[in-house]
Amino acid sequence: QVQLVESGGGLVQPGGSLRLSCAASGSIASFNVMGWYRQAPGKQRELVATLATAGDIINYADSVKDRFTISRDNAKNTVYLQMNSLKTEDTAVYYCKADSWLRGNFWGQGTQGTVSS
Repeated sequence: QVQLVESGGGLVQPGGSLRLSCAASGSIASFNVMGWYRQAPGKQRELVATLATAGDIINYADSVKDRFTISRDNAKNTVYLQMNSLKTEDTAVYYCKADSWLRGNFWGQGTQGTVSS
């Protein structure tokens, strides 16, 4: 059973930064795609950023381009989301997802990120 544990959420003022981490119980290199998603109150869960492990192909939602950066550390089996220039509309629960074409999809429990003055 794959486990994903997110951390790094918190309260930050507009313009501030947060760095989220997603620690996997196994090798992240064994997954085809690692991603970050978020869900704001009353809204559907949406894609934030994905990283295809073969070739490090990265995709961002338009709303976070040039502000957020997804990265990985294979040695630590961890995926990161660096979030800069945060806005109030970035407030959401952030989820990590691991996609394996052979084993299916796995989600973390989420971490709350709140942007407020």
